[in-house]
Amino acid sequence: MIYLKSLIYNIIGYGTIAVGSLISTILGPFVPQNWIIALWNDYLLIFSRWCLKVICGLEMELRGVENIQQGGAIFACKHESAVETYYLTTFLKKATYIFKKELAYIPLFGWAVYFYGSVPVDRAGGSAAMKKMLRESKKLLKAGRSIIIFPEGTRTKPGQTSAYKPGLAFLYQNTDAPVIPVATNTGLFWTKRSFLRHPGKIVFEFLPPMPRGLQKKEFMEELRSRIESKCAELNAEAVHNYPQARAIYEAAKENPK
Repeated sequence: MIYLKSLIYNIIGYGTIAVGSLISTILGPFVPQNWIIALWNDYLLIFSRWCLKVICGLEMELRGVENIQQGGAIFACKHESAVETYYLTTFLKKATYIFKKELAYIPLFGWAVYFYGSVPVDRAGGSAAMKKMLRESKKLLKAGRSIIIFPEGTRTKPGQTSAYKPGLAFLYQNTDAPVIPVATNTGLFWTKRSFLRHPGKIVFEFLPPMPRGLQKKEFMEELRSRIESKCAELNAEAVHNYPQARAIYEAAKENPK
């Protein structure tokens, strides 16, 4: 049954993204950006998230909501699945993403991302790319939008981690925006490169903002410690509550790539 439910959701979910991308591409040059943002965060992705809950039995919970700042903040989120790229902005209405520039080349989707106001980054572009990212990020923050960035720059399996990239520390040191760590357990329910959407409860936990004035190395170590330790807690909770989460977690330990 999980295969059928996943198939139905995937058709609806990806279909919704395709339709939204087409609408955004057509209307983007002619309407205010706020219209495009509202189209996604208030309608299309809310509908898709509802389908994920109703069809697949996968719901979402926010914790640490007292740490959420809707505008002018930087959210450093653990990246384990497409869930955080699709649905995090349904909770952070004014937020947008820093993403690898290759995604901008996807027809329709890449154009929709552009009109939404996300910031593409050339990960091989060196200091010039970092400075461009900083300029674009400052514009967004000044306009009252928040930024979501994935510190590792790529998805990792539950319980796994990779090197945290320097881009976030660069933003931390060169803006006054609060950096809010976000831990999650999405990979235990929507696994990397998997067709299946497992029932359960995804948690996004927003941690207290990082203290100001840290040196780069100190900042990176503290951020990683906060995110990874909280993810470990969320994973342990999910493994205890959902049998399939235990199987996914064990499989990730055996094959971390």
